Amino acid sequence: MNIILLGPPGAGKGTQARKLVDERNMVQLSTGDMLRAARTSGTEMGKMVAAVMDRGDLVTDEIVIGLIREQLESDNPGGGYIFDGFPRTLAQADALGRLLLDMGENLDCVIEMQVDDDALVDRITARATCKDCGEVYNDNTKPIPADGKCSNCGSSQIERRADDNEESLRTRLMAYYKQTSPLVGYYYAKGDLKSVDGLASMDEVAESIARALG
Repeated sequence: MNIILLGPPGAGKGTQARKLVDERNMVQLSTGDMLRAARTSGTEMGKMVAAVMDRGDLVTDEIVIGLIREQLESDNPGGGYIFDGFPRTLAQADALGRLLLDMGENLDCVIEMQVDDDALVDRITARATCKDCGEVYNDNTKPIPADGKCSNCGSSQIERRADDNEESLRTRLMAYYKQTSPLVGYYYAKGDLKSVDGLASMDEVAESIARALG
C-alpha cells in the first residue's frame, strides 16, 4: 500500500508516519531526509543535490522525483511507502502519479490531517523534539521528563525548533494554504482522499488512519 500524508506543518504527519513504519512495515519517504542523505551519498544524484543546495537554490521537482525513483527501485517493503512532505504542488502530484504508473505502482490513499489553525499554533508553540530519535513532547499533553532525558531513547538532546513560534508558524501555514492545500481538491476529485481529525490525541489519530486504510 502506498499512501500520502497531507496536512499543514505541525499536523503530526511525521509522528503518524513513524507509527505506520512500526506497525505496517512501511517505508517513510520524507523529502527532507532524502535530500540530506543524497547530499552525503557520493552518487551522481547526490552530487547534483549538493551542488544545488550549496548554491542556495531550490531543489527542482525533477531531482526530487529522481530521488523518489531511486528509493522505489532500491527498496521492496512488504508494507509499501508513505510519502511525507511530497507532493507539495499540483505539478508535483502529476509528476508523482506518472512515476508510480511508470513503475507499476499504485497510490492507494491520501490521508488529509485536518486541523484548526489557532489550536495548531497553541500545540506547536509548546512542542519539543528529541534530536536523536524524533520523539515529540508537548508542554501541555506530554511534558519533557523531569530528568530532561528522552523516555524513548534516553538522550538529553531535547530541543525546540527556532521556528516553532506563532509568527513563523502562521507564515508557514499561509504558504501551505497557497501552495499545497489545492491537493485536497485534486485527490478528492480522484477519489483517493480520506480525512481525519489531526488535533485528536496521537492514538486517536492513529486509529482513524487505520480505519481509513482498512
